[in-house]
Amino acid sequence: MKILCLHGFRTSGSFLHKQISKWDPSIFAQFQMEFPDGMFPAGGKSDIEGIFPPPYFEWFQFNKEFTEYTNLEECIAYLCEYITTKGPFDGLLGFSQGATLSALLLGYQAQGKVLKEHPPMKLFVSISGSKFRDPSICDVAYKDPIKVRSVHFIGAKDWLRLPSEDLATAFDNPLIIRHPQGHTVPRLDEAATEQLRSWTTEILLHQSNNASVNKHNLENGEVKAEEHKGKVEEACKTQTPEGVIEKKMENGAGGLEATQA
Repeated sequence: MKILCLHGFRTSGSFLHKQISKWDPSIFAQFQMEFPDGMFPAGGKSDIEGIFPPPYFEWFQFNKEFTEYTNLEECIAYLCEYITTKGPFDGLLGFSQGATLSALLLGYQAQGKVLKEHPPMKLFVSISGSKFRDPSICDVAYKDPIKVRSVHFIGAKDWLRLPSEDLATAFDNPLIIRHPQGHTVPRLDEAATEQLRSWTTEILLHQSNNASVNKHNLENGEVKAEEHKGKVEEACKTQTPEGVIEKKMENGAGGLEATQA
């Protein structure tokens, strides 16, 4: 299964990959994960300067109240094109701005606003994500519970703890994994590791079962089609429309002449 992973504000795909690498590798061993960079170069200082090398990127820009956004529509169009041309993708994973953006795409897809030709996403991993606050966005993206299997990492010291709690309510039957850390991709203790591993394993089993059922149905359909085709061909050999074709023997030679009645 293929997962698109979106990094946080003014970081990079490489940095998110490094952040996720602190988790037990068995959790996502059966997944193909892609870590693209954001559309725009960082427009200001990055929090990871001196910790991880540049360049740094951002997906879109926003005001302090997070109620007005710049380049958001361009970003959505870019990601939809990316998902369509490099997919299909089975799910999204995001940290902070990347998680917020991922949830928006899932809500928009569920409402038929974007990715109409792309298969529905099956999973979402949110780390410190939040909702958009513009009512015109909220009224569409979070109109109904988003029926995508989701897990939400919420930190006790995260300045986005309450917005992360609120984002989880936008999803149908979300799994919430709490940790004592702040605004970061957390290191997972044994219990959290087992929770996440069980969650991904269940998704993989569900996907595998669906694939087996589809293969069985397809094979049965092909057998039935071949059987039907054989019956039609046999019928054509032995039956002729009454009153349309008349068979005549000529000169006792056994030749057949078809003439219209």
